[in-house]
Amino acid sequence: MIDKLFLKTSRMDFSRADGGSYTDNLIGTLLAIFGNVLVSISLTLQKHSHVTLAGTKDPRAFYRTKTWWFGFAFTCLGEGANFVSYAFAPLALVAPLNAVSVITSSILGLIFLREKSKPRDFARRYGLSFLGLILTTGGTYLFVAFGPNSHEKLQAENIVKHLVGWPVLLYLLLEIIMFCLLLYFYKQHRAHYVVVVLMLVALLGSITVITVKAVSGMLVLSSEGTMQLDYPIFSVMFVCMVASVIFQANFLSQACKLHDSCLIASVNYILSTVFAVVAGAVFYLEFKNEDILHICMYLLGTAFCFLGVYLITKNRKKSKSFEPYVTMDMANGVPVIHDKGLVVQPDFNGSFSYGALVNNDGVAPAALPVKLEQPPVRSRSPDGSHGHPDLKTD
Repeated sequence: MIDKLFLKTSRMDFSRADGGSYTDNLIGTLLAIFGNVLVSISLTLQKHSHVTLAGTKDPRAFYRTKTWWFGFAFTCLGEGANFVSYAFAPLALVAPLNAVSVITSSILGLIFLREKSKPRDFARRYGLSFLGLILTTGGTYLFVAFGPNSHEKLQAENIVKHLVGWPVLLYLLLEIIMFCLLLYFYKQHRAHYVVVVLMLVALLGSITVITVKAVSGMLVLSSEGTMQLDYPIFSVMFVCMVASVIFQANFLSQACKLHDSCLIASVNYILSTVFAVVAGAVFYLEFKNEDILHICMYLLGTAFCFLGVYLITKNRKKSKSFEPYVTMDMANGVPVIHDKGLVVQPDFNGSFSYGALVNNDGVAPAALPVKLEQPPVRSRSPDGSHGHPDLKTD
């Protein structure tokens, strides 16, 4: 009896390993890490191309430089690797791995820094970044090691079965209601808070990851010989994927115009990861066979990643949104401050820095509220009446 039970258990473990659960998770995780690293490198190369053109005053367009095209090629390879990774690994593993992109960008930023500073100043300035890197790296190891190992072949019949289940329908209904409420407050009541805008992005992102995993899984199965592209569910998922990506990019661009990019990076990572993990747990039942210990360690790893990404992005330099220059009102001799063609008033806090003395915006100058006293005119002779013949005396 014991020998039969042991043989049965061994066969179950072997069949699970033969099913490719751990192998598929490993392939998907490596593809996601590789893709995020490539995307970070591509963004660095493209930014280097723009900065170089701006610094050398090169009249060429950015798309005529080799560096920018190398970055674009790396972007395509990275996003392709991320797309394929969804077919192998669960959403709970792929979605938090976006932290790898933040880690790589931070390391590249430290490597390409061209400023000299003392070790004490360097540690004081980038201490939070190093702490964030350590937390993010440790959290990545935890959620990868204790994440869900279940894997399901995403055939069209399985996707339809998940889609018509009442948990998924209830989840989609709640998402639609929440999205409509947030959109109403965002459009009608001008609720342009960063959480509101990025909640819209995260809600669309949850639909994006669901559809991307379905489309990617069916494409991989079709490439292996099991054709899935002729099912209607493939077309439905593909259209939903494209539409959600477009609207998600639209709201994300609006958020970038309203708020600081560092704040957007951390908040968007946290909200998008949370909704992606919940979507994977509800739609694909990724945590169905996991025990409490693995779930708690997974949540601890994601919490470390959230805190690490927040510390990394918090320590970055914020871009200056106000870049003025100074013109002179030749009629009154009063300095006037302009910003992107608009006359503005400065802050009288002593921290304002002046730029080039060029007036090319064609805007009527507005005088600063500063009273300039006219210097007294002194006559060249002791007697004021024997001054210059052109000067009138009262």
